[in-house]
Amino acid sequence: MHSNPYIIAELSGNHNGDINRAFQLMEAAKEAGADAVKLQTYTADTITMDHDGPDFMIKGGLWDGYKLYDLYKEAHTPWDWHPALFAKGKELGITVFSTPFDETAVDLLEKLGAPLYKVASFEIVHHPLIKYIAQKGKPMIMSTGMASLEEIREAVLVAQSNGCTDLTVLHCVSAYPAAVEDCNLATMVDLKKQLPGVKIGLSDHTLGSTVAIAAVALGAQVIEKHVTLSRAEGGVDAAFSLEPDELKMLCQATKDAALAIGKVNYERGAEEKKNIIFRRSIYATQNIKKGEILSTQNIRVIRPGYGLFPKHYDGILGKVVNVDILKGTPLTFNIFESK
Repeated sequence: MHSNPYIIAELSGNHNGDINRAFQLMEAAKEAGADAVKLQTYTADTITMDHDGPDFMIKGGLWDGYKLYDLYKEAHTPWDWHPALFAKGKELGITVFSTPFDETAVDLLEKLGAPLYKVASFEIVHHPLIKYIAQKGKPMIMSTGMASLEEIREAVLVAQSNGCTDLTVLHCVSAYPAAVEDCNLATMVDLKKQLPGVKIGLSDHTLGSTVAIAAVALGAQVIEKHVTLSRAEGGVDAAFSLEPDELKMLCQATKDAALAIGKVNYERGAEEKKNIIFRRSIYATQNIKKGEILSTQNIRVIRPGYGLFPKHYDGILGKVVNVDILKGTPLTFNIFESK
C-alpha cells in the first residue's frame, strides 16, 4: 500500500517582507493540507557579496536586471523572524524546516530545533555545507536541479558518509517556471535505481498540479511546491507559485494518486460483484426436458452473468441434460448426464 506523499509548501520570498503575510501563508498551507512549510535561511551577505561586476548581474528570466545581492536582500526571510515562524508552526500543527545556505544558518536552525534540512539545487555542489548539515544527524532532502548524475552521486555520498541515514532526493528542473515538457519524470524514476536506499520525490516549479500527480503515480514520496497568497500581488517567486486553493487541490489530488496505486489485486471488489448482471453467461432460452440435448435453439449466451462462462458454450452443445430446466435458468455443470 502506498503511503501519502509528504507535501512541502515552500514559502521562499513570497512573504514580500511582511511577517504577517508569512503567517498567513503558513495558515493557508495548513488549511490546504500540506505537511510542512519550508523557509530559506540566508542573508544577502551569506550567499553572495555586494558587487556591481558583470558576474554579479542576472541576465534574462524572471529576475532579469537584478544584481544578485539586491535580489537576495529583497527575497530573504529575516533571521529574527525565524523563532516566531517556528513557534507559529507549532501552534498550527505543521512542520517547519528550512534550507540553510551556509554554516551559520545551520547553527541558527539547530538552536530552533529544526527537525530536518533541505539542500537547495544550487548548493548540491557545496560539499562543505552538505557535510556540515549531515553531521547534525537529521533527515535531509536534496534537490537536484542543474546537477549531473555524477554530481548527485557525489553529494549523496558526502551526506551519507557524514552521518545522514534518512535522505530524500528531489528531481528538479531549475527553471522558473518550468515547462511541463521539460520535467522528464523518467529521470526521477531512474534516480531510485541509481541511488539505492534513498527516497525520491519532486521539487516542482511548473504552474499546475499535473506533474506532481504524475510524479506520485511514478513513486514520488515527497512533493515540494512554492506557495503564494496571490500571484497577482507579485513577489520574487509568485509567478511560479500556487495559490491556496490550488495547493489544496494538489494535496488532495496527489493523495488520491497514491491511494489509487493501491496493491496488486485481481479479485473482484464488492462494487464489481454487484455488476455481474452486466456480464454474459449461458442461459436456457426455452424449457428443456430431462434427456433432451442442448442446442443453439434452447440455450444462448446472454446477460446476466450468473451461469456458465461463454467459453463453455461450444463444449456443451449436443450434451444431454439430466434434469428438467426451465426457460431463464442459468446453466451449471451439474445438469449434465453423468457417464
